[in-house]
Amino acid sequence: MPGAPAIRRSSVMYKLYSMQRSGNSYKVRLALTFLDVPYHAIEIDILRGESRTPDFLAKNPSGQVPLLEVAEGRYLAESNAILWYVSIGTALAPNSPIERAEALQWMFFEQHALEPNIGAAYFWLSLVKGGRELQTHALEDWMERGYAALQVMENHLRTNDFFAAGQLTIADIALYAYTHVADQCDFDLTTFPSIRAWLRRVEQQPGFVTMDGSATFSDDAAVRIARA
Repeated sequence: MPGAPAIRRSSVMYKLYSMQRSGNSYKVRLALTFLDVPYHAIEIDILRGESRTPDFLAKNPSGQVPLLEVAEGRYLAESNAILWYVSIGTALAPNSPIERAEALQWMFFEQHALEPNIGAAYFWLSLVKGGRELQTHALEDWMERGYAALQVMENHLRTNDFFAAGQLTIADIALYAYTHVADQCDFDLTTFPSIRAWLRRVEQQPGFVTMDGSATFSDDAAVRIARA
């Protein structure tokens, strides 16, 4: 299938500290699943303060998930940095300098334009009880800037199936995580047909799993994943 990533099997069993409904955590779980890389998931409920305990802060002083233990006592934070680390040497990370830079361009865009607005709206409106009332002052800005980010994505996707290298890359995974839940926090995607078609393309990739961990492909789909 065009756009499918190369399998990368790791000799290391990663430990991934993540929260099931966190978009940033979902990015990493989705990439590892696409790549058929085994990992041990440890649920950290940030809403219960589990990322602010002394034990967790010793692993990640910023007190955030996701956090990947890449070797005994060695941890890597920041979702997009983790995406790059686990995808090196696979089709999810483009090889040519310009395609790699283009993927990074969109991942930076995700962090400064999409995640602070749609991601913030999703967190407060969908995850935090009473969050809408607590963040009434911020909603207008989130909506305005979030829609502006969606329009940039829509414009690109009118003439491109994916965001970089003409195939699925970690740029798509980074952008997919919060875009696919935008409708859960007041954003209307009906006027963004190219985005909706792209969401379906990502979801049709062999190995795709939903945020709740449900697989959407047949048991033999993984054998069709293109190898490097």
